[in-house]
Amino acid sequence: MIPALALACYGAAVGTLAPRALLRSAWPHRSPTLAVAAWQGLSASFTVALALAAYHLAVPTGHLGAGMSGFLHFCGLTWHARVPLPAPFDVPAAVLPLLVALLTLVRFGHEVLRARRARSRHMGVLDVVGRRSARLRATVLDHELPAVYCLPGRCPRVVVSTGALRALSGAQLDAVLDHERAHIAGRHHLALAAAEAFARAFRWLPLARAAREQTAMLLEMAADDRALRRHPRETLATALYEMAAGRTPRGAFAAGGPGALVRLRRMLGPCHRPHPALRLAVATAAATLPLLPVVIGCAPGVM
Repeated sequence: MIPALALACYGAAVGTLAPRALLRSAWPHRSPTLAVAAWQGLSASFTVALALAAYHLAVPTGHLGAGMSGFLHFCGLTWHARVPLPAPFDVPAAVLPLLVALLTLVRFGHEVLRARRARSRHMGVLDVVGRRSARLRATVLDHELPAVYCLPGRCPRVVVSTGALRALSGAQLDAVLDHERAHIAGRHHLALAAAEAFARAFRWLPLARAAREQTAMLLEMAADDRALRRHPRETLATALYEMAAGRTPRGAFAAGGPGALVRLRRMLGPCHRPHPALRLAVATAAATLPLLPVVIGCAPGVM
């Protein structure tokens, strides 16, 4: 019971307190890619904690001291333990953490497939009404509203409306196109699908809601940073302003994107990168967070 209580308290802290602390921090907007990793690390850590807590709640703790053969037994885990249910039910306790993991994996697969189907339908429309521009390496769509977006995936495509071609200068258009290609190169659609899947699996959890919202905006910031390697901040900022009202289909990344005003302020304000020590600490924490619930579950075995 002690491991279950410790894991439940840890999960509650990760699910409610950690997102508040991260939202109040200034460094995520300064290092968006690292911040996305931190949100995903917290999400994975909560999932592992929930899975292990379910196991320890269902299985009596009497088996902790028996058969210490290997790491699983040492941590109070065994494939032979059964959930104490009346006969004739005989459910292996390992099914419980597997169900929690399966829930998130199924949600992730569903989000990936749903976005892929939406992109495929839109690409079919583009094949009919759009025209390929070799110079822009993009599909040009006849539409008055300025819009530039990308459809990531196995066959990625960047789409530019004729309204955007009229509204943007050559330098602005190049900056926006580099922004969209950064989404494709970074495979940002997978990170967004993971955040969406976690949010749908745990709708009631503050961490899930915050991770979904912040991941979408942080990915746009990461694409901004990639484009700013080759273009002045003022050029991308003015292009972002022109694109802020554009709409995009489901499964696409738009140059305007979420949090356009926040991104404009960030882009035009002082540029302060996080201290290397802080970046190293956050990267280490993001990588080790999913393992922390395992350590907590093993604590009674150590003591």
